[in-house]
Amino acid sequence: MSVPLTLLGLLEREPSHGYDLKRDYDAFFGRGKQLPFGQVYATLGRLSRDGKIVPGDAEPGDGPDRRRYAITATGRDEVDTWLAEAVEPEPHLQTVLFAKVTLALMLGKPAEAYLDTQRAAHIRRMQELTEIKRTGPLVDVLLADHALFHLEADLRWIDLTSARLAELAEAVGTR
Repeated sequence: MSVPLTLLGLLEREPSHGYDLKRDYDAFFGRGKQLPFGQVYATLGRLSRDGKIVPGDAEPGDGPDRRRYAITATGRDEVDTWLAEAVEPEPHLQTVLFAKVTLALMLGKPAEAYLDTQRAAHIRRMQELTEIKRTGPLVDVLLADHALFHLEADLRWIDLTSARLAELAEAVGTR
């Protein structure tokens, strides 16, 4: 997730205070990992320095003075470019799952047990996500769908690899 570009996109909707940007980021994009206030303001400082946003005058409020930030034409251009670019397809050819299984085999450790443990962890997470799909708001449902599809692919890989462990052990045999 690109925090600077996401904040720019939120500012393209309307000029906002840092507090409002954090609230919107957390509500839509921060599932499980909310954005720290320090990161919001550090990012706004860099975006301002780079000419992508401009801070407004300080406004008095209940707490410290607040500034409303507005996106510039440069910032809008960057958001447009970012939105038009495809996200690099994942997963990459090298993954932690693959590395653990391969190393377990190379070290003569129980790779099948690791795969069983990983399968159980995936199934538990899928159950949690399925509950979110059943009870959550649409944003959470769509995020849960995305995660479930990835976990399903991992499970297929775990099953395929379990069936081919003997072949993989031979292919990566110790020298």
